Amino acid sequence: MATVVPDADQAVSGIQDGSTVLIGGFGPAGQPVELIDALIRSDVRDLTVVSNNAGNGRVGLAALLANGQVRKIICSFPRQADSYVFDELYRAGKVALELVPQGNLAERMRAAGAGIGAFYSPTGVGTPLAEGKERRTIDGRDYVLEYPIKGDVALIKAFRADTLGNLVYRKTARNFGPVMATAAETTVVQVSEIVEPGGLDPEAVITPGIFVDRMVKIAGVSPLAAIGAAG
Repeated sequence: MATVVPDADQAVSGIQDGSTVLIGGFGPAGQPVELIDALIRSDVRDLTVVSNNAGNGRVGLAALLANGQVRKIICSFPRQADSYVFDELYRAGKVALELVPQGNLAERMRAAGAGIGAFYSPTGVGTPLAEGKERRTIDGRDYVLEYPIKGDVALIKAFRADTLGNLVYRKTARNFGPVMATAAETTVVQVSEIVEPGGLDPEAVITPGIFVDRMVKIAGVSPLAAIGAAG
C-alpha cells in the first residue's frame, strides 16, 4: 500500500545526493511542481534528472536547475523559447546533457519497468545520437541498441488516487507518469484528491497502486498557472 504523507517535504524526504530522479510532465502539463519545490528545499545535490524537457521559465524543473542541484539531465527537448536557465547552465559547462529522442525516452523507461535488458530501435540511426552504440541490421533495416533508464525516485503528478495508490490522470497531464511510476525504486505522487477504495472507476485507473510508494494531496495550484504567473 502507498503511504499518504501530510506534505510535500515529507513526500520527498530520504532522496539522496547523486540520485537519478524521473520527473513527469510535458512542459508544464503534468509537472509535479510542488514536489520539485520540496526537492529544492531539501537541498539534495548532484542529481541526474530524467524528464521530457529541461524546464520552463524559472519555476519547477527550471528552478531546480537554477539552484545548482542537477549534475546531468536526460531529456528530449532541452531548448525551448523559455528554457533559458538550462541554456545558460549548459553553455557554462555546469550541467551535462544526454539527448534522447522522445519515443526512445519513453521506451527506455518502459523497458526498465518491464524488466527488459535492452532493445533495438531505428530511431537515431545515421545521426550523432547513434555514435558509440551497438548497431544491427534486422530484415534489411538498421537499428541501434538502447538500454533501460531506471530511476532511484520518480516524482509524478496524477489527478485522483485512492488510499491504495491507484492513480487516475487528467487528460494530457498523464504523459510520462505511468512509465516513470514503473521504472523507479520509489514513486512519489502528488494528487488533487484522495478517495477511499472503491471511489475510483476501475476502468479509469492507469497506474495500479503496486507501483506507488508515497502520495501527498496538493489541491488548487496548477503548474501551468504558476508558470504563466511567473511570466
